Amino acid sequence: MSLRSRLANPDPYLLLTLTVLFWSGNWVVGRGFRGDVPPVALSFWRWVIAFVCVCPFAWPYRSQLLPALRGHWRILVVLGLFGIAGYNTLAYVGLQTTTATNGVLLNSFIPLVIIGLSWAIFGQRLVWREGLGIAVSLAGVTVIVAHGEFARLATLSFNHGDLWIMASVLVWAAYTVLLRFRPQALHPMALLCLLTAIGILGLAPLYAWELAQGRLIHATPQAMAGMAYTGIFPAFLGYVFWNRAVAQVGGAVAGLFIHIMPVATPLLAALFLHETPSLYHLAGMALIFGGILIATRRG
Repeated sequence: MSLRSRLANPDPYLLLTLTVLFWSGNWVVGRGFRGDVPPVALSFWRWVIAFVCVCPFAWPYRSQLLPALRGHWRILVVLGLFGIAGYNTLAYVGLQTTTATNGVLLNSFIPLVIIGLSWAIFGQRLVWREGLGIAVSLAGVTVIVAHGEFARLATLSFNHGDLWIMASVLVWAAYTVLLRFRPQALHPMALLCLLTAIGILGLAPLYAWELAQGRLIHATPQAMAGMAYTGIFPAFLGYVFWNRAVAQVGGAVAGLFIHIMPVATPLLAALFLHETPSLYHLAGMALIFGGILIATRRG
């Protein structure tokens, strides 16, 4: 196969692997530059950069934008505030006081939260296997937030960062469940363009408040490079690569690649942030993924 052919038809598994590596790096950047870039600023500029990147690709579908807004503005606003403004901001706030390893492990609880919300909101039947999976994964989350010391639970001594990460998990799960109501006729690039614009507008007042508190960006070359990374790779290319690969191999296969993140992120954190994984991380990881396997296995 020629180089041009390879570039035009990239291997979907390579795209999926790159996507989860981009997303893993996002957690490391959020933690590593917490002293230089405040959380709302990082989220705001991440999506401004992504918006600039997506606009040329959404331009051919610009005629779809206004009709979509007129007919579906309520769900678009909810999706933009949850999926763009809310999730990343809450995660970055959490990374101010918890580790990237903790963050991505708690983030792995998302599939089970989606199952729970689908049952609670839409009445989707929860089979016994899914209920057991939720319980097992919840045990894994408890191990992580308690740092393996269950005496902490008796005094409700949770790390504030862990609680912010769990809030981001709930927001992303709600966003994912509500995606079923998105305008089906809207091209994916036009949808990303609209949601990104709504998210930026939602973040603007929070960013102004953060600036008023005197929390400014320390514009070091490393911080600027980190911000550029979050906008170009996890926010923009990650979305494009993910959709392209899902179209080729399907969502079920693509979803398995999310499980690379709890392996890649601790390795990246150990390499760049000198975070050393603890035994309770491994125990929590085993329980979370054991629960996911129980809940998602069929037959």
